[in-house]
Amino acid sequence: MKIFGWKSAGREELRPALSRYAPGPGPLLGEWPASYEAQLREGYARNAIAQRSVRLVAQGLGGAPLTASDPAILALLAARSGGQVLAETVAAQVLLHGNAYVQLLTDADGQLAELFALRPERVTVEPDASGWPVAYRYRVGERVTRLLAADAGGRPQVVHVKAFNPSDDHYGLGCLGAASGAIAIYNAAARWNKALLDNAARPSGALVYDPGDGSSLSREQFERLRAEMDASFSGSGNAGRPMLLEGGLKWQALSLSPADMDFAGTKAAAAREIATAFGVPPMLLGLPGDATYANYVEANRALWRLAILPLAETIFAGLAQALGGWFPDAAIRVEIDQVTALAEDRERLWRQVGAADFLSDEEKRAMVGLS
Repeated sequence: MKIFGWKSAGREELRPALSRYAPGPGPLLGEWPASYEAQLREGYARNAIAQRSVRLVAQGLGGAPLTASDPAILALLAARSGGQVLAETVAAQVLLHGNAYVQLLTDADGQLAELFALRPERVTVEPDASGWPVAYRYRVGERVTRLLAADAGGRPQVVHVKAFNPSDDHYGLGCLGAASGAIAIYNAAARWNKALLDNAARPSGALVYDPGDGSSLSREQFERLRAEMDASFSGSGNAGRPMLLEGGLKWQALSLSPADMDFAGTKAAAAREIATAFGVPPMLLGLPGDATYANYVEANRALWRLAILPLAETIFAGLAQALGGWFPDAAIRVEIDQVTALAEDRERLWRQVGAADFLSDEEKRAMVGLS
């Protein structure tokens, strides 16, 4: 009987069938990217709030102190395959894409030698007749590599870590799609502000031609006037430059209403929504107007308790289950007592346990996690 893999004690006969659910196109809510690659460009490469949010969670998890049931497991997690930091890479992929695929590479003797995180947008799940994954196809350009889910001995070859997706049995749901609307608003506000700075950093006006006889400018005169305006009076370098008008021309200044000028508020609201989508307290991103947390200590504690530790539990539980084929009773967990952001929680626990006179020393040591 196989302990690991898909065919354990007739398990395949008892499993329910799985399938993908592809929702139809919903109402058009805005013009923002739908593909993952385009969302990465707009939401991660060109948006400081989204990128910093992902980095706060991923780098916090990647640098978390770990303990494992076997020192060899910690060595595998710490080793850099292809230059990637495994835990940080997997965390970022789960946040952005909703899926992370870790390939377990063995040596000539069948011993586990390397862990490598695959690009999730390149991976396709290959299911069996019942919909359960039996292999993964990794496509790079025209080259497709088929990776079995388990080897002949039933030991996993690919670990699939995914975020919860209520409408799909095979693929997880990332945060980037949910934040794409707020990201589009934030980027549009940034482009609008940049255009405002490029145009003298103030609302534009109207150049009115009024000679008094009802005539209008010829096309050549209009084009010449527009070219002179663009060359001599537009842009931040020409801000405040005096304008010399010919006969029949007058400048009519225009103004925007306070609601039209409130792009800063719109941008800040979009930034808070982006931070919320990735589970990061807005205070840690330097966003104004958020009074949820008393100070940065509370915000850091919330980041660890609500974002980093739950994600770490998902990732390390999946890896430990797969590593069980080589390391019996494999276990990986974050050493919470060594996390600086949670020092006050640990101090409070020790103080409460120390004041409990009805507990013995052995019971107190057990409650604070000491053997």
